[in-house]
Amino acid sequence: MKTRLFGTTGQSVSVLGQGSWYIDDADHHQAIKAFQAGLDAGMSHIDTAEMYGSGAAESVVGDAIRSRRDEVFLVSKVLPSNASYRGTIAACERSLKALDTDHLDSYLLHWRGSVPLEETFRAFEALQADGKILSYGVSNFDVDDLQEAWDILGPGKIACNQVLYHLQERAIEHAVIPWCQAHQVAVVAYSPFGHDDFPNDSDAGGQILQSIALAHQATPRQIALAFLTREDGLFTIPKSSSVAHTQANAAAAGITLSPTDIQRLDQAFPKGPQPSYLPMI
Repeated sequence: MKTRLFGTTGQSVSVLGQGSWYIDDADHHQAIKAFQAGLDAGMSHIDTAEMYGSGAAESVVGDAIRSRRDEVFLVSKVLPSNASYRGTIAACERSLKALDTDHLDSYLLHWRGSVPLEETFRAFEALQADGKILSYGVSNFDVDDLQEAWDILGPGKIACNQVLYHLQERAIEHAVIPWCQAHQVAVVAYSPFGHDDFPNDSDAGGQILQSIALAHQATPRQIALAFLTREDGLFTIPKSSSVAHTQANAAAAGITLSPTDIQRLDQAFPKGPQPSYLPMI
């Protein structure tokens, strides 16, 4: 599995990880087997959040990694409604209990809310000092939010920014990715296949995607994952609740798109004008 440095954490992390949004709706046994198949394939980055199933997803992840914790780069997220100093500490403790672990490799603010960033970051610093989190970052932050966080914290503190990114939603390419690359902040793409929005073979873009997939003896979804992780600093966390799908996702790490492939995808799925707000789901 291809790995790259995760921001300024000094840790090498698999470019293809494993998401867990709605994993608690899947068959529990099959979900655990899917996560473990991902670990077998080197997909060490596992992402979850207290929001997912109100902690149920964290429990599934905890069951999956219980005997393999040392293989995992484990990430969870605090809701903005819980992001006060005391609330963040308490939320992290709940997540650690649900995940049956003594630490998170990274802990993120799920999106920005009404609590001042300084307060949330003060809690992150306290959790880091106690060894309960090894790094911290943000999610769904646009460039102005990132810059404010940077101004508060200084360099080397923000491990990552987890954002919506797929072939048909490329808004982060305008400013977020360039800012993160310039500041050594990892970009983690969530919902890499869209939210029930993956290109259809009957569409012009879908046909180009299919053509590139055939040339690489791959699937369209594997090509999409290769595109989203084509540059340094980019990671993605597709969710899978079956061993077969997880193994197919992992195989995408072995695909190297040519400049012509990238140009064709760029034309088939244009990023469009920069929006006035950062898309998120």
